[in-house]
Amino acid sequence: MPVLRRLLPVVAAAMMLAACSSSEPPQVTFAAGTASVVARPTQYCDESGADCTGDPAAPVALAVPAGTALQVTVPDVIAQTPWQVVFSYRDANGAQADERSPVFAPTERSIWTLELAAPTDRLLTAQVQQYGPPPQINPDTGEVEFPIRASWVLNTSGG
Repeated sequence: MPVLRRLLPVVAAAMMLAACSSSEPPQVTFAAGTASVVARPTQYCDESGADCTGDPAAPVALAVPAGTALQVTVPDVIAQTPWQVVFSYRDANGAQADERSPVFAPTERSIWTLELAAPTDRLLTAQVQQYGPPPQINPDTGEVEFPIRASWVLNTSGG
């Protein structure tokens, strides 16, 4: 039994190191009805926001019929930071509208359900945005900028 007690801390440390050193960026799940898709980030930056990579092939597609809610699920690594969902939809008259969810505080939630106001509204796109470094004032404009660290994009057949 003494050997096992000595090995447990070593095994636990190795598992933690492996989890922390994962180079795979987090993924987001979009679900509508019984269908779902998993998205890689279209943009992913390190915590400082300085080292960024883009993946133009990362946006995913999912049919979201009018009147169907979209469930967005983010992993803990995103839920532990401020995040929001930015989305576009088309109303019954064909007019496009752009809106956003509230900004969710760190550890506030990992699942959010997007329900459009009218059952005839059709979702066009949804984008999860993970906030990055603290806001800064743009020296040229004087406006506060909120850097986005990463984004995950869903396109629908709502056009």
